[in-house]
Amino acid sequence: MQAENAKTEILFELADILGQQTDFEEILRVVSETAATLFNATVASIVMINPSTKNTVKTVISGGEDKKSRGRQLLQTNMIGWCLKNQQSYFSADLSADDRFASSIASKFNADCAMCVPLRSGGSVIGYLLAIDREDGHPFHSGELSLLEKMAAIAAPFLDNVQHIQTYFEQQLPKDALIRKYEGMGMLGNSPAFVELLKAIEAAARCEVRVLLMGKSGTGKEKVARAIHRLSSREKQPFVAIDCGAIPENLIESELFGHVKGAFTGANYDRKGLIEEANHGVLFMDEVANLPYDMQAKLLRVLQEGEIRKIGSNKPQAVNVRIISAASSNLRLQVEAGKFREDLFYRLHVYPIQVPTLNERSEDIPRLAGHFLQRFAGEQGKEIAAFHEYMLDYMQLRHWPGNIRELENFVERLVAMAPENTVTLDETVLPKEYRQEFESLVFSGAGHPLRKSLQATLEETEADLIRTALIQNDWNQSQAARALQISERAIRYKMEKLGIHKPA
Repeated sequence: MQAENAKTEILFELADILGQQTDFEEILRVVSETAATLFNATVASIVMINPSTKNTVKTVISGGEDKKSRGRQLLQTNMIGWCLKNQQSYFSADLSADDRFASSIASKFNADCAMCVPLRSGGSVIGYLLAIDREDGHPFHSGELSLLEKMAAIAAPFLDNVQHIQTYFEQQLPKDALIRKYEGMGMLGNSPAFVELLKAIEAAARCEVRVLLMGKSGTGKEKVARAIHRLSSREKQPFVAIDCGAIPENLIESELFGHVKGAFTGANYDRKGLIEEANHGVLFMDEVANLPYDMQAKLLRVLQEGEIRKIGSNKPQAVNVRIISAASSNLRLQVEAGKFREDLFYRLHVYPIQVPTLNERSEDIPRLAGHFLQRFAGEQGKEIAAFHEYMLDYMQLRHWPGNIRELENFVERLVAMAPENTVTLDETVLPKEYRQEFESLVFSGAGHPLRKSLQATLEETEADLIRTALIQNDWNQSQAARALQISERAIRYKMEKLGIHKPA
């Protein structure tokens, strides 16, 4: 019953979230991901329809691509067609026994159960909200169709802007301004996955609801949490972080809730807990899946009642804290394994944000690596200015299980191992355990396809040589020209041609 109440509360929180959003794409993402969460759906999607032409103008799918995706797209098309023809919602707990579709078509669906409801506003259908299959293998039930219809009724008014829908693809996202804004917060990149993350942060900062950050270890989830806090109305209030997996189980309650003097042996004074420390601000709970089961119930009470009770005290204390939680493991699987409370899962999973892995944003690796290089070279008093092109290729091609944290440690190690007079880091500074991987990835045909013309490669090599000579000679063009055995006039010409300028 508590889980069902939490699901209903999510609908109210969804309305609050959507009322504060101005980004059409972010609204679509939040609605589809909320649907996937509420129904434990393998795939949840929104298909927006141009009310004038009835053509599809936007489809957002929450759920990974797999070998079944083509069949599910066919199912989606047929469900929408059925809803359009019959002017009602579609529900099937067993698609294999559903006689509304020809058996020859149904056999290609690659799905077991499905729901589809129209998004209605002002008497017109502006789109459809769909859920296909459950992750646990169980069928949907009729009560879930009713809940999906309620969600559609809440979401539809926020999507009912025909002009916005029709001009959506013509509008340019302020990508450059967004990227510059977050550089000051130590968040670097310009890949599509990174820009999507920044848009989600912008949207989450406008709300006061709980946020769940999902992403592998080392992806920078705490930086994301701090950015949300910094851009929110709570910016001037405390930001308090706790790693739920780093505190012994017997100390976690005191750490979160605090205690009064004499509550237990060694409690010689009153102590504030982290929740009280974060009052009116943000509490970031990293690795929330590691929270002991009995503590999950106590955290749930805080979320429901807005109050805490210190160990040894009978007096409740009101608190106003925004919770941003993070998990590197799949919380849904933890729920199914009985290790995480389902009702708490729904309470935390109000505004989900997926933080991409480093491999999912590999285009950002040169920029991140360059940032780390500059920092560590400065800390270690070295004049290293750049990576060799092959090193950049290697870093982009290799797999980074430890994500940004692993890349940072990797660059710090290279800088430490480089000789004092090194200007450009190349493969000669690689530790032995990386040499074979480097050769395999960079110089094998499969790992390193030819991506540049001979002329482009020669120009880049020439630019590297000239830049290195200039740096070694403190940007004295005459001395650099003599080192390269070319005329001063030639080096000036090449600098202009190759766009080489002394740093300001």
